[in-house]
Amino acid sequence: MDCATPKTRDPETWLDLAPSVSQPMARKVRRWIANWEPDLVESIKWNMLCFSGRKLVCALSACQKHLGVTFFRGTELRGLTKLFNRGEENLSILSFQVRTLKDLDARALQRLVHAAVALDMDETAKPPPPKQREQWPMPEVLAKALRKNKPAAAGYAALKPTYQREYLVWISTAKQPETIEKRMDQTLRALAAGRKWVQRNEA
Repeated sequence: MDCATPKTRDPETWLDLAPSVSQPMARKVRRWIANWEPDLVESIKWNMLCFSGRKLVCALSACQKHLGVTFFRGTELRGLTKLFNRGEENLSILSFQVRTLKDLDARALQRLVHAAVALDMDETAKPPPPKQREQWPMPEVLAKALRKNKPAAAGYAALKPTYQREYLVWISTAKQPETIEKRMDQTLRALAAGRKWVQRNEA
């Protein structure tokens, strides 16, 4: 996702700086969520506008061509909605993209937000135990680079398998040579600095 909202810790500033296409959608959906679940607390995490109860419930990503809507326990809510179209391989987080609010079923989103909050509030509803996934193959381009870059190799080795997988998937899914080169550059710099994939753009 090309989500280029400048980094800030303030939700209002985050909205002000959001791309012109996704900004009005983000403002509208934010108002909806505030009206539907006024007890949720806003914060900025991973460059997303997050809404939390006991824990993180959902989040908005203001991207150049769309609005991303993420639910942190989405896999447990999958059976309640047809909105999700991203993250099918994830163990917990699911999301969907909105290119225009005309394409978004507001009632379906409202039901999903209410269900997510109810799940968050239910202390007995523990997340399902992690499922074992097949190991993602190491891309040859990354393996070769890690053999030459000891700091990056050490950073990769220090990560838990789940976080290693994020890098493996990200590199493997790049198709164009320029995309592979760009992702490899970000990956090696982030690993050498001891950062997870979600932190790769941090200074």
